[in-house]
Amino acid sequence: MTLKSVNTLLDVLHFADSHTAVVIPEFGIRVSFDSLREQVLTMADALASAGIRRGDAVAIAMPNGLRAIVAFLAASIAGTAAPLNPAYPYEEFHFFLGDTDARILLCPPVGAEFVRTAAKDRKIPVYSVEINEQGKVYLANAPSGCKATEPTADDIALILHTSGSTGKPKRVPLRHFNLAVNSANIANHYGLSEEDVSLCVMPLFHIHGLIGSTMSTLLSGGTVVVPSKFNALSFWRTVADHRVTWYSGVPTMHQLLLARTRGKPAEAASLRFLRSCSAPLSPELIHKIEGGFGVPFVEAYGMTEASHQMTSNPLPPQHRKAGSVGVGIGLRISIMDKAGKHLGTNVRGEIAIQGANVFKGYENNPEANSRAFVDGWFRTGDQGYLDSDCYLHLTGRIKDIIIRGGENIAPHEVDEVLLRHPAVAAAVAFGCPHPTLGEEVAAAIVLHEKQGATSQELINHCRDFLAEYKCPAKIYFVDAIPTTATGKIRRRAVAAALSEDQL
Repeated sequence: MTLKSVNTLLDVLHFADSHTAVVIPEFGIRVSFDSLREQVLTMADALASAGIRRGDAVAIAMPNGLRAIVAFLAASIAGTAAPLNPAYPYEEFHFFLGDTDARILLCPPVGAEFVRTAAKDRKIPVYSVEINEQGKVYLANAPSGCKATEPTADDIALILHTSGSTGKPKRVPLRHFNLAVNSANIANHYGLSEEDVSLCVMPLFHIHGLIGSTMSTLLSGGTVVVPSKFNALSFWRTVADHRVTWYSGVPTMHQLLLARTRGKPAEAASLRFLRSCSAPLSPELIHKIEGGFGVPFVEAYGMTEASHQMTSNPLPPQHRKAGSVGVGIGLRISIMDKAGKHLGTNVRGEIAIQGANVFKGYENNPEANSRAFVDGWFRTGDQGYLDSDCYLHLTGRIKDIIIRGGENIAPHEVDEVLLRHPAVAAAVAFGCPHPTLGEEVAAAIVLHEKQGATSQELINHCRDFLAEYKCPAKIYFVDAIPTTATGKIRRRAVAAALSEDQL
């Protein structure tokens, strides 16, 4: 496959035959490429008939499955897909629906009360996405009469949110060409073909699940198996039943599977490689995983602004370096100092990237763009170095984002929720080490005089406003929060001091 043939997400549907594109294992549903293409285009026409035009945001709050895939592709063709975590509480739905200026919401016919209420309060029309026993996905009470126009390579296909060190959500608009090129980069790098079967265990509201697992596989003509959620108990049975050849996950998933495995599972016979992204793994753990599962394990490095993958270790017989995240795939990588000067090999600095899969800038955020872009290079905010073989090694995060099991959490967002509690005078959230999740959310709290609150009370308060994974697992009560001379919270100092009980 050449990049010339890849321009828009419509290219993922280029297999016009009966080859299986998507499998929903819980219901034994198998959907061919021609059926998937028909369903996507039919839904895109329905969205166009509902008034969606190029650039209009279509919010999607769906669990993993065929409905999420069809809704994403249809929305990207008719307008711009804006997938949201279906586990968000009302307040987050209300914010993100407004921030994306969503024109329509797509969600399941049952449940989804929070997002439906938020959409109603925002006066956003809601359409239910249904599926019948034959695996046909459709909009309930869908309008008709209009045809969606085919998107161009430069049209915005997807908008996601990411958070910087300030914790303010930033909108990341990704063009069809960004996504299509990176899907091809991934497929080419791992040699994916129509013989491959990917098990998608990452959520389809994340760039990892959408591009890393799903679109790259479809673009290669392969099959995607999409359970409703990751389940370590049924994982190997699903691999065996559908002869899965690879899957991509976060370290937490690999560790859970390893803990439940004694010797190479017989069900793993069809696997040819495993992929990990979103958080680092130690070389020792990689060695254990390869020994336990009996197949190569490759680490990759990605981010939303780059349409997911930026680097990856290669598959055998090429050399894999445990502890590195591999070489650049379809893009240029440089290490910069604070002034934007390019550094040599084996020198630590900020990782910067250039490539066709990299976005052009945050939406309506010139301040963030002026910080992030230097002479056409995007500064990732991550620290690392390139060795003499051009393998990238990550050494830390310049930003304060907490990465919990592959989920990015802006600590400032947690601060704001804690400060809503009447007993809290000051709050600072930070990441603390966790043996399986990588990091866990913790918070230091200063209480108002003559007011009390327990740790559990504050955690329950956070659960009223934040998704569960963002809520602190540990609360530390302190007398004061250290700040810089200009009054900024020294988040890393808080974390270090609390780890030594010195606050």
